[in-house]
Amino acid sequence: MNINEGDYKFIQHKYYLSLDRQYTVEEKELIWKKPLSHKVSEEEMRICNEVKRNWNCGEMKIANILLEGDAGSGKTQLAKALSADFNLPYTKVTCFADMDKTDIIGAILPVISTEQLEKINDEDKAALKALYDSDGFHSATEILVDVLGISWEQAALKMKELMKIADESSKDGIVEYRFYPSEIVRAYRNGYLLEIQEPTVIRDAAVLMALNSALELDGSINLPTEIIHRHPDCIVIITTNRNYLGCRPLNESLRDRIQHTEKMDLPDKEVMIERAIAKTGYRNDQLLEILADIIITLDKTARANAIKGVAGMRSFFYWVDAIAHGGSITESLYHKVIYKITTDSEEIKILEESLKKHRVLEELEEFESEIKKKARM
Repeated sequence: MNINEGDYKFIQHKYYLSLDRQYTVEEKELIWKKPLSHKVSEEEMRICNEVKRNWNCGEMKIANILLEGDAGSGKTQLAKALSADFNLPYTKVTCFADMDKTDIIGAILPVISTEQLEKINDEDKAALKALYDSDGFHSATEILVDVLGISWEQAALKMKELMKIADESSKDGIVEYRFYPSEIVRAYRNGYLLEIQEPTVIRDAAVLMALNSALELDGSINLPTEIIHRHPDCIVIITTNRNYLGCRPLNESLRDRIQHTEKMDLPDKEVMIERAIAKTGYRNDQLLEILADIIITLDKTARANAIKGVAGMRSFFYWVDAIAHGGSITESLYHKVIYKITTDSEEIKILEESLKKHRVLEELEEFESEIKKKARM
């Protein structure tokens, strides 16, 4: 099911959770704006209806949601869409294996003197200055991502380095300390929609326990400076890839705190084509149908043969986009789709045989051959 552009405003106002909330200018900018390419899915409507229906039902309230599916199945897109539907500022945390409790609650950082600051290398100096000049609205990780142009994981590791540098540089004098909250704390305190990406990779049991506690509807987080309680408007969306052979499953305690789960698969072929047209502007329906059939076939084949890669919507969009800009249809199949699934020769052979068995590769080659004939005429 899809809702057209004209219904977006109706949908958003219908599912706003707190009509009397007032946001700052910066908070308003965090509320996601749906692009024209966004198509409202059954999953989105189901979550909106369930959350709105139970929002004032005490212990039956739905505020922790799990989106589990393959890479490229639209989990983050859906999380952002819910920010627009519920009229809540959106923020995220990307989990990584070596997360510790400071990544959950935030960090205390010494403020070192200007003289000591000048002795530090340029990158660390720029990072510390940005932190010291911050107004407290953004988390330390977000500031470092923006200033240094690094990933969330790299920013978390950099923050730990800066803490050591600042601590060593401030040993001889009177030191002012500042607390920099995490993105989780910011969402928790202020009532945002928080996406927690891939908590399955976290290794430290203490970090998972802290997350478990934070997900309680009436939960609290102990900060070095205060105890904060979960804002009644805070919604947590956990997004995680579907488990493959050998992958760690979602922590049972974490899963137990979820009130609603969506299994994210490839959408119907018609929806795939609609989204591709909206995303790329390419409108050859006959070819798009063949391409969608190939993506679906590759997705099923990869699952059946325990091939870890994924043929998802992202691959479909980039393949269509390459063709729209003059790329070879069959050649770009490999660079945009198959090689994203696997570069193992034996696995590629399995995928190719499946495409031949379902005759979709033959259809694709015939279509490209017809195009070349017309071009020569």
